[in-house]
Amino acid sequence: MIFSTRFAPSPTGPLHLGHAFSALLAHDAAQSAGGTFHLRIDDLDRGRSRPHWEVQIFDDLAWLGLNWPTPVWRQSARLPRYRASLSRLWQRGLLYPCHCSRADIRAAVAAPQEGAPLMGPDGLVYPGTCRPAAPPTGPLPDAPLRLDMARALAALDTPLRFTENGAGPGEETGTIAPENLEYSVGDVALSRPGMGASYHLAIVCDDADQGITHVIRGQDLFQATQIHVLLQRLLSLSTPLYHHHRLIRDAAGRRLAKRDDARAIATYRAEGNTPGDIRAMLEL
Repeated sequence: MIFSTRFAPSPTGPLHLGHAFSALLAHDAAQSAGGTFHLRIDDLDRGRSRPHWEVQIFDDLAWLGLNWPTPVWRQSARLPRYRASLSRLWQRGLLYPCHCSRADIRAAVAAPQEGAPLMGPDGLVYPGTCRPAAPPTGPLPDAPLRLDMARALAALDTPLRFTENGAGPGEETGTIAPENLEYSVGDVALSRPGMGASYHLAIVCDDADQGITHVIRGQDLFQATQIHVLLQRLLSLSTPLYHHHRLIRDAAGRRLAKRDDARAIATYRAEGNTPGDIRAMLEL
């Protein structure tokens, strides 16, 4: 197996130290294994993606000493691929249309009879407001779509498993509990308004099509991995090895976000820091 990994930022703001840490870890791992580091652009959110942020991503990563094959994949160019995957799941009766807004979901889970709301990888766990009693029929609609989690789990014939690589000595294989997916994750969105696909569906298709063998990303995405492994099984795609690294936090212990311009790579560059200084800050 030839080592292949990737870094897939969204061009919606500046890269910060947390992005640098994840990209450097992946790039270093690929170089050490004699493999390939891919850069992908996660630009499904066309409303927030900006060309100048994409240019800044290329510039910052090249300044850090990273290199990658070209041309670079962009999710906005792969919408037909995502649509084909949605069609496969629809034909199996695993999807249903849902027009609930985030405000609708908040109102539904706040109802007294619902009890305390649960938070999942996508925020509030969807309460199933639009879930039909029977799978919808007919052609795939041009509408937001959710995965019927209960039906999806019933379609499996063996347990869901994934391997966490580098979590400690050796490799740790985890079994995903179906009840956790149904109760704590719920019917996740696979197609969103104005985007054509959700992050979960796009990332699974991209990793499989690009031959990614190792996914190296932050601990904040650990809970999303069970969704991705489920989709890989439903779509007959390979499951890579996963490594979820520590998060880079500010002085108050909060995870860095794109609003943290003071920790943007471009800011450190403007202040005269070197790529070596960035590695030292990140303890690499």
